[in-house]
Amino acid sequence: MQEREANAVLSALTIFLSAFLLFQLEPLIANRILPWFGGSAAVWSTCLVFYQTALLVGYLYARFVTRLPLRVQAVSHTLLLALSLTLLPIGPSVRWKPGPIENPSWLILGMLTVTIGLPFTVLSATSPLLQDWLARAGYGTPYRLFAVSNAASLIALLAYPLLVEPNLGVSQQSVWWSVLYVVFAALCALTAWRSQGAADKTAISTATPANPAASIQKGYWFALAACGSMLLLSITNHISQNIAAVPLLWVLPLAIYLLTFILAFGAGRVYRRGLWLRLLASALGIMGYAIYNISAVEPIQVTLPVALAGLFVCCMFCHGELDRARPHAADLTGFYLMIAAGGAGGAIFVGLLAPLIFRAIYELPLTLALTAAIAMLLVWREGGWTVRLLWVAVAGCMIAVFAANVRSYRENTLSMQRSFYGALRVVESARAGPEQTRTLYHGTIEHGAQFVWPPGRLRPTTYYGPDSGVGIVLRECFPAPKHVGIVGLGVGTVAAYAKQGDTFRFYEINRQVADIAESLFFYLREAHGAMRIVEGDARLSLERETGPPFDVLVLDAFSGDAIPVHLLTKEAIELYRK
Repeated sequence: MQEREANAVLSALTIFLSAFLLFQLEPLIANRILPWFGGSAAVWSTCLVFYQTALLVGYLYARFVTRLPLRVQAVSHTLLLALSLTLLPIGPSVRWKPGPIENPSWLILGMLTVTIGLPFTVLSATSPLLQDWLARAGYGTPYRLFAVSNAASLIALLAYPLLVEPNLGVSQQSVWWSVLYVVFAALCALTAWRSQGAADKTAISTATPANPAASIQKGYWFALAACGSMLLLSITNHISQNIAAVPLLWVLPLAIYLLTFILAFGAGRVYRRGLWLRLLASALGIMGYAIYNISAVEPIQVTLPVALAGLFVCCMFCHGELDRARPHAADLTGFYLMIAAGGAGGAIFVGLLAPLIFRAIYELPLTLALTAAIAMLLVWREGGWTVRLLWVAVAGCMIAVFAANVRSYRENTLSMQRSFYGALRVVESARAGPEQTRTLYHGTIEHGAQFVWPPGRLRPTTYYGPDSGVGIVLRECFPAPKHVGIVGLGVGTVAAYAKQGDTFRFYEINRQVADIAESLFFYLREAHGAMRIVEGDARLSLERETGPPFDVLVLDAFSGDAIPVHLLTKEAIELYRK
């Protein structure tokens, strides 16, 4: 008995450390590569796609390994641990820095696969693999270790912005992470051999489940996990594009996602279906109201709590239902495999497929409608007609929100485009005349406007007016000819201040923005000076700049409603001064 308890403690410690390292690695790598790809919110979304997919690969590996003889399991996993050590210290080198690229999603996925794929897979396989070994040794159904794993993940996520990132540079973070990974590898190898010995003694087999889950049950697991993953990514995108593009703020949705796993699979039985279904109906109604009107802009103090609270309630429903539907330990790895498959499927849809399918950001209202539909189908089997009608109404409202978003994005729209860097649309006011304008929106945020008819269309507008800082400097402080650099193009409004002999150089990462500024707006085409657009991330482009210094450097790069943080660092300011 003491030996079995010792094995359980060692397994719990190993699972805790593996999950901690896994979720320290996620923000570490994203923080490292974020400046290489323009500080775009899509960098984090693409990383989440990789993380969810690599988690699936890890669970597939665990599923495969547990079908092998016990001794073979220990040998093969020990060899894989040793092989993963060859990739230390962890993280991509600077040779992965890209040049100008229209859609870096596949480059990011390939880079992550080559540089961290194997350690990430080994870490993600640890929890289901060790839980299976414990079940074989007679430990029972070790689902509480799933909560331990998610608790370690949550601690790691919260520790990164609060303790790790403020006190350690990225290279130091990589070294310390690698040291802890070596400790983990040693513990995991020791656990493998001790667990196999204990399993040999008890001779308990879980190779063939007595009552394997039916296909419809597996589909239910997949749908709930996919819905939770879609909620995570779509709300993260909503926060980063329409609320604030602050990198470490993106950790909050993932932390809430993990917290719901902890509460759902923990020992306290927090999830009570009746209560959480009522909360879910309320949360869907509030979130639907919040996103119904795409033109409404509320302060971050309102929008952020609404988005995060809605994510918590919706994911609590998805993961609480997963906990209610969990099988016997005999099908443990299969259960985790379907959760990972659903998570990967949802992430791939929102992170990779939706930007190709949709020209605007429709994922959030679509995911809310899917959540309502799952809840409706659930209560249809077990609830009375009053509850059924309530959820039919909730699902109908979510579909109406989705339809309203589609209609609003298309109203008076001349062009809608979408890429890795976000969704763009150009809206023209309906009434023709001297006051008719065209406006560029990034998501729901205005990024520039111009009067359509001359002579008004040569007038600088919005926050570039004659009395703005840019207007005063370019009009009063530097006579022509002047050499001006502008970080961020928008519709090219700054070009209105150009005079004969001036040279204006715009740095723009999104090719679609450049196409729109040159084809649907007039500032660049009718400017008096020489205009040039340099494609690619401004910080990387400025590092490669070999021309004469600028007389004026205008910094106006925005992602949604916030400046990308990597353009505001001490290193970035030194580069601008240079």
